[in-house]
Amino acid sequence: MAVKLHRCSGTWAKVGAHPCHRVQQALDEAGVAYEVVLEGYGLPRSRRKGTIEKTGQRMFPWIEFEDGRVYREESKDMAERIRGGRLFDG
Repeated sequence: MAVKLHRCSGTWAKVGAHPCHRVQQALDEAGVAYEVVLEGYGLPRSRRKGTIEKTGQRMFPWIEFEDGRVYREESKDMAERIRGGRLFDG
């Protein structure tokens, strides 16, 4: 199952503390097939309309599954779940 990783457009930020990079790196390490969707910085965050509509929040990153479900937590929790092989668990 392929997923879509919605992240900021700051793909140049490849430091471990950057939330979007942290989750993307976890997906890579776990061998999860994904597509990157760049919604842009959207500052102020109120401009992140797609994110707000889908997640009810204004923060990146978030994951969209093929069936339309979305997954959003703090990036450290997301990375831990991905690395633990539990991304697709209910």
